[in-house]
Amino acid sequence: MSHSVGQVAGFTGVTVRTLHHYDEIGLLVPGTRTAAGHRRYTDTDLDRLQQILFYRELGFPLEEVATLLDDPDADPVGHLRRQHTLLTARIGRLTEMAAAVERAMEARKMGINLTPEEKFEVFGDFDPDRYAEEAEQRWGGTPEWRQSQRKAASYTKDDWKAFTREMDAIHHAIADRLAAGDPPDAPAVMDLAEEHRRFISRTSYECGHEMHTRLGEMYVADARFTATYEAIRPGLAVYMRDAIAANAARAA
Repeated sequence: MSHSVGQVAGFTGVTVRTLHHYDEIGLLVPGTRTAAGHRRYTDTDLDRLQQILFYRELGFPLEEVATLLDDPDADPVGHLRRQHTLLTARIGRLTEMAAAVERAMEARKMGINLTPEEKFEVFGDFDPDRYAEEAEQRWGGTPEWRQSQRKAASYTKDDWKAFTREMDAIHHAIADRLAAGDPPDAPAVMDLAEEHRRFISRTSYECGHEMHTRLGEMYVADARFTATYEAIRPGLAVYMRDAIAANAARAA
C-alpha cells in the first residue's frame, strides 16, 4: 500500500513543500512513483518519516538526522533506545522547569528581595518578576499580601534556597503517599497537608484552613500549578487539593 504526497501531508501535518524538500536532499525518498512520476510513499517510508519528525522535534539538524537514520550499525531497537534516552532527558528538564515555575510564582506572590544573580541561582531560568503584576492583581491590598511582603523583604538568598528545599520535600512526601495508594484523607496524608499549611504560615503569611483550601482549589484550577504538581506525580494536583480539604475538615 502506498500514499500520495498529499495524503501523507494530510495525516502527518508535514507540508507538501517539506516532503518535496526531504526528497530533494535524499532524507526521505519515496519508495515508488507513478507512471507519471508522482511520489508514492510506502509504509517503510512512513516509518522513516516518523523517525525524522521525532529527531526534528528534539532540535536535531537535518544533516544529523540523516546521519543517524542511515547509520548501518543502527537497527530499529537501537533507534528506540536512543529515543528513550533523549526523551528521558527532556522529561527531566521539563520537570525541573515546571518546579522552577512554581517556585517563581510562590516567591513572587510572597515578594522577593534578591539580586538578579541570586534569583537566577535560586529559581533557575525563570524570573519571578514576570509574575509580579498578576500576583499583585490577585492578592495586592490583602492583609496576607502585606504580611508576605514584609517577611520576604527580610529573607536572604540562603533563606530562599532553604525554603525551596523544604517545600520540595513536602511535595515529594505527599507524592509518595499518593504512589503508595493512601487516600487523601488518611491521617498521614492530612498531617503532611497540615505541614504544608504551617510552612506557608511560617514563611509567608498566616494561612488559615479556609485560605489553605482556596490554595488547594487553585492548584487544580490554575493550569500552571496543575502542571507543576503533575510533573512531580500524575494526579498530585487533585490529591493535594483533596488532602488539604480533608485536613481543613478535620480541624473543623
